[in-house]
Amino acid sequence: MLPLFALFIAAFAFGTTEFVIAGVLPQVADGLGVSIPTSGYLVSGYACGIAIGGPLLTLATKSFSRKALLLGLSIAFTIGQAACALAPDFASMLLLRIAVAVAHGAYFGVAMVVAVGLVPEDKRGMAVAVILSGLTVSNVIGVPAGTAIGTLWGWRATFWVMCALGVVATLAMLALLPRTAGASNPQAGFAREVRVLARQQVWTSLILMLMLMIGQFTLFTYITPTLLEVTGLDKSLVPWVLLLNGVGATIGVFVGGKLSDWKLMPSLITLLCLQAVTLAVIYAVSPYPLPMIVAIVIWGGLNFSIGTPIQTRILAWTADASNLASSLIPSGFNVGIALAASLGAAMLNAGYGYRALPVVGAMAMLVAVVVALASYVWEGRSRATPPLPAAAE
Repeated sequence: MLPLFALFIAAFAFGTTEFVIAGVLPQVADGLGVSIPTSGYLVSGYACGIAIGGPLLTLATKSFSRKALLLGLSIAFTIGQAACALAPDFASMLLLRIAVAVAHGAYFGVAMVVAVGLVPEDKRGMAVAVILSGLTVSNVIGVPAGTAIGTLWGWRATFWVMCALGVVATLAMLALLPRTAGASNPQAGFAREVRVLARQQVWTSLILMLMLMIGQFTLFTYITPTLLEVTGLDKSLVPWVLLLNGVGATIGVFVGGKLSDWKLMPSLITLLCLQAVTLAVIYAVSPYPLPMIVAIVIWGGLNFSIGTPIQTRILAWTADASNLASSLIPSGFNVGIALAASLGAAMLNAGYGYRALPVVGAMAMLVAVVVALASYVWEGRSRATPPLPAAAE
């Protein structure tokens, strides 16, 4: 478990720097002299860096030692946080965030494959959950703490703390990750890596990721101004709401892992339906503080309970050629994040207001329900089974 813990710490660091921007978005916008909708492109730009740069870097470094690569990515993260803390204007901040995001995308692609290779086959879902829990715990601890630091001492202090966290993550992997980590993972040819993406279980799961992120980040990107302006919360309460959202997410990731090992697709379809209903409830109760807070917690739990079975499904159906597919897991998520943040900005610029954002999310979740049902029926009729790892064939 210690090697998985090292991977968890780095996942926590990357997750915190991705998500904390939502908590300090108004301060960043003010500090860099741009509007809040414009500053939202720091979210979509980061997501594009993960989605495009991550898979390319993963494939370009395919022959590298997995441990050395993971350490290099963690060092790049650390330097990037210091540079963001010193960014003089919006353009440089955006470029720096994109550069860090490329390292982020490659890290999760490699870490997922390494984590699965460190445990027995029947523990694969738990390994995925541990890496994902780095993201959820970043919501529980990292995002609220970073938001509070930004509120008290300014947003640049938040990035300096992220820099220190990067140092901790690097040292943890150096000390705890085996030198041979990932060495046993099969290195399939590029053509085979591409062919596995044609399996309907893979590409439909990527569509589900896209819809899930639209359901989450159309609202979450602008959660702070939504809570301040629509719900009417005091600014000091926002970090606590983000903390509760993260608690829900952490519970959700392990619930999703359990459901994945039980009945993956029926559970996934049910969760998608529940998320559509929850987003509709958020729209209805957003002017009322207590119901809104409760709905935000449930929404956070459902977001990550859905993410776990989606990722487990992709890893299961690409076990014979996992490098490209695993790098497309964070890519799929972040294409959705980029679209969601940009869609949210467009809606706000068009005058729809923060309250309208969860409506778009609810519509995306209904699309996901249809796709998941179709995929499940298709899979049942074909009677296909997940492939064995290449080394086992």
